[in-house]
Amino acid sequence: MTSAPPRSTTLRLPTADGVPSSVTLAAGVAAQADGGSWNRTAYAAAHVVADPMADNDPWIDCAIDWDHTLAFRQHLWSLGFGVAEAMDTAQRGMGLDWPTSRELIERSVTDARAGGHLIACGAGTDHLTPGPDVTLDDVIGAYEMQCEAVEATGGRVILMASRALAAAAKGPDDYLTVYNRVLSGLAQPAILHWLGEMFDPALEGYWGSGDHMAAMETCLAAIAANAHKVDGIKISLLSAQKEIAMRRRLPAGVKMYTGDDFNYPDLIAGDEEGYSHALLGIFDPIAGAAARALSALGRGDDAGYDSAFGPTVPLSRHIFRAPTRFYKTGVVFMAYLNGHQDHFTMVGGQEAARSTVHLAEIIRLANAAQLFTDPERTAARAHAVFSARGWEA
Repeated sequence: MTSAPPRSTTLRLPTADGVPSSVTLAAGVAAQADGGSWNRTAYAAAHVVADPMADNDPWIDCAIDWDHTLAFRQHLWSLGFGVAEAMDTAQRGMGLDWPTSRELIERSVTDARAGGHLIACGAGTDHLTPGPDVTLDDVIGAYEMQCEAVEATGGRVILMASRALAAAAKGPDDYLTVYNRVLSGLAQPAILHWLGEMFDPALEGYWGSGDHMAAMETCLAAIAANAHKVDGIKISLLSAQKEIAMRRRLPAGVKMYTGDDFNYPDLIAGDEEGYSHALLGIFDPIAGAAARALSALGRGDDAGYDSAFGPTVPLSRHIFRAPTRFYKTGVVFMAYLNGHQDHFTMVGGQEAARSTVHLAEIIRLANAAQLFTDPERTAARAHAVFSARGWEA
């Protein structure tokens, strides 16, 4: 009996100029765990897997495939990463509501504590609808409710930026009032998250100014006043210069966690005055390569670090291209192509947020970065997605 011939790993992909191009998928480098050698704290912000068979209204309701969602977190932990749970990568504020986020946090923290894994969880105000009648006390109460829910599980808080606060605040002092109150009530130090308007337009002018450098002064003041309650800050402004400027001014013991999905290799490597730890959404789809890079950094192998991380940067910049808030589509597409879930369906129908040409470029760039662990599976799944979109790959 003869075995079945292997499936083709060559795809015919659409391009922006309308001229199809072909790419033959190569087998990527297998991921290996070596987190014990890392000299940086690295959180991967993890996506959620939707339940495609739920009988619901996907634009309104939130249905999660818990088995695959939690299995992906085990995958990240197995490589050495901490998990940043219920963050914007998990579609927080873009389909994932607070009740589902709370259940996600409870389930993930339970698994993390059982395995001795690192986890931190997003707490915000997303159950509070911004509006003219929302007061600072309302914002504080909303933050405190979510922070209490996270800490009740034993999880560390990631204090997410608040759309309600951005709408209610009249200036920098209002931000200081809110952050001083919320941080003072925490049981353990939190990670602050300054999410730029490129990720969420509703956060324009956060910290009381549309000028990031002026806003930074207010953020630094909040950290300085509460340094014993701040483990670190993740900034997502997609500017290496701004991150470095802030990193050099943080109080002793307060970490900078890079959230820069454009410039992460240089920021994590650092310079003569310091370096950034990491809390990144791009670590979700490039986990294997990122683990190799961080292991190389830990053993002083600069060439290995560069060779593992370097090819992933063009992919990351493409996935996070404007409108940046739709990057989650690329993250979940990669999870599907690499076998971490059985479908390309997203919470809120967000699989439709990127074009077919955009998805085709993800395949080209991920292949160049050697991220596909099973080329035959990836090719078969790509065929299914493109065929459903009217393109025969």
